[in-house]
Amino acid sequence: MRQDQFESLAAQLPVGRDAASVRKRVEAMEVLLERAFVVPGTNYRVGLDAMVGLVPVLGDIITTAMGAWILWEARNLGMPKWHLLRMGGNLGFDALVGAVPLVGDLFDLAFRSNTRNLKIVKRWLDKHHPETRVIEGEITGRP
Repeated sequence: MRQDQFESLAAQLPVGRDAASVRKRVEAMEVLLERAFVVPGTNYRVGLDAMVGLVPVLGDIITTAMGAWILWEARNLGMPKWHLLRMGGNLGFDALVGAVPLVGDLFDLAFRSNTRNLKIVKRWLDKHHPETRVIEGEITGRP
């Protein structure tokens, strides 16, 4: 991600507690953790989860904490416990396997727990807060 893209994204992040603001923040965190950078010479995208996870123990603790923030935002939205448990399972599984040296680093490239959790949040938001739906980069309605 280029510096101007990052600054543009940061300027657009809302601070509110409404569902549309939470959606934008969670989407931005997922991009940062899972697909912020392109591997040179390929079209494969990686994020901080795979890169910082290369640092033994501390890297996995940091990226798990950042992923837990998505779970915290989902809890604050009032999502049901079943969804929160699924999201926590995704995050916990990623943290456990990611802690294994070398194997965990390769696993981080394939199992994107934050992307899975974002899909859960977006599906719930689309059902319970349809005004937050985004089509081609534009919010379709305001509360």
